[in-house]
Amino acid sequence: MSEFANVTVIKKANVYFDGKVTSRKIVFADGSFKTLGIMSPGEYKFDTRQAEVMEILQGTLHVLLPGETDWRTVQAGESFDVPADSNFRLVVESMVDYCCSYLD
Repeated sequence: MSEFANVTVIKKANVYFDGKVTSRKIVFADGSFKTLGIMSPGEYKFDTRQAEVMEILQGTLHVLLPGETDWRTVQAGESFDVPADSNFRLVVESMVDYCCSYLD
């Protein structure tokens, strides 16, 4: 899906890691939400409360998921799942455009 219809966009950006990662929240009529964001090259660690699906729209990154010892390479057109109440690490090689879906 390349666009979302009938959503509310929260104007204020979520800014992390001194501005190297930013996102904006979009809310659907049923109350579910996603974030659309950009990550600059760098190394990052994120904590989750909800399960997430991160879809990479542009760029390439490496992810180390909970309970895994091998890094995965993820590029445009691919996604990965992160369990709730966990954390994951990323190494971003080039600017990454992403969409993160939050699951109940």
